[in-house]
Amino acid sequence: MNYEINNEFGYTKDYSYLYKVIDRTLEKEQAVGSVFSITFVSDEKIWELNKTYRNVDRPTDVISFAFEDNPDEFALSTRVLGDIFISIPRMQEQAVSYGHSEKRELSFLTVHGLLHLLGFDHMTKEDEQKMFSLQEEILDEERISREG
Repeated sequence: MNYEINNEFGYTKDYSYLYKVIDRTLEKEQAVGSVFSITFVSDEKIWELNKTYRNVDRPTDVISFAFEDNPDEFALSTRVLGDIFISIPRMQEQAVSYGHSEKRELSFLTVHGLLHLLGFDHMTKEDEQKMFSLQEEILDEERISREG
């Protein structure tokens, strides 16, 4: 395994299911063996990251810092994708707001962040449709539904 999940926030619920979700995403995108990290953080930490690196003065649910976004980087045999930060409080709020489980919301944010590292975006309607369809497909394959 070339990735790690760092629980800086101290999230106490089981999140071992994320490894299967991540592996399925990497397999679908032919990126097995890629190097990246996922870090669970507080709203305050993600707000700080947004303000410092994106000039956005508010917290968000997930931020991805994709190393491959820099065209000056040279090609490596192992893809070094970047880092994903997920706000656990924001994830918990959204799970309640959307009426589904924390498992579903955390899985969604993980796949969403990972797809950003892999070059997906949702700046246009077409790109959004492609990215969100793939997210749903991955979650459906892992049997992680909105209800469950």
